[in-house]
Amino acid sequence: MKFKPLQDRLLVRRMDAEEKTAGGLIIPETAKEKPMQGEVVAVGPGGRTEAGALIPMDVKAGDKVLFGKWSGTEIKIDGEDLLVMKESDVFGVIEGATAAAKKPKKAA
Repeated sequence: MKFKPLQDRLLVRRMDAEEKTAGGLIIPETAKEKPMQGEVVAVGPGGRTEAGALIPMDVKAGDKVLFGKWSGTEIKIDGEDLLVMKESDVFGVIEGATAAAKKPKKAA
């Protein structure tokens, strides 16, 4: 299924939370916090001013972003958990993010 966000919304795939602490302790699933980083999957065309002019988006598909802990609405598309959020919920783009960032496992 294809999904295209409207206006100033974007579709984000959360990055996996770390499974170990810096000291090497394994964190159980129930104790993990949801990560506040993700990869932008799709973006809308942008918001509009009161005069109707288009305000282009600052983020694009493929960007790694940092967002608020309670940001967005969780949805499921083709069995994958994703977030739909407004661009204003994004704190910033993570520059120099490595391609080795882990993608979440699909639910069985």
